[in-house]
Amino acid sequence: MKLPIVGVRQIKLPVSDLARSARWYSDLFGLELAAEFYEDSAVRGIVLADHAAGFVIGLRQREYCASGPVLDGFDVCAFMVSTPEQMMTVVARCVDLGIAHGEIHDRGEFGIAMDVADPDGTILRFVAGSHTGPPGTFAGVEFGPGPPTFYDQPRLNF
Repeated sequence: MKLPIVGVRQIKLPVSDLARSARWYSDLFGLELAAEFYEDSAVRGIVLADHAAGFVIGLRQREYCASGPVLDGFDVCAFMVSTPEQMMTVVARCVDLGIAHGEIHDRGEFGIAMDVADPDGTILRFVAGSHTGPPGTFAGVEFGPGPPTFYDQPRLNF
């Protein structure tokens, strides 16, 4: 039985400087402050909302997270835009705000993708194109020397 999931509600990230990251995420995504969490005499976490798109980004001061996670260089999520033209809107927004962004990469049948690192180095990926193949299909990607190779039968048994 499938769960009745209709979307992703929240992404929650550990940050080293809550105010700096709050401004960065708010500026890049055009989010508004929806909630904050006050403990030990200071604000330790916040929720920024995009009410129209129906998602929130939660930020938590790293030293108040359960394990002090560091996600430097890790792509924690991918935000989908509908068209390559909309990807150019993301690029323009980054340029306007002075936010460094990666190159746009052609991912073949999966569209195009671009990475943006937040102030802590956590990678946010932006994608225009299909997130997978049609239902019932599988695609494996093997990385090694040279370009990636593809395979069509799963290797992980679970």
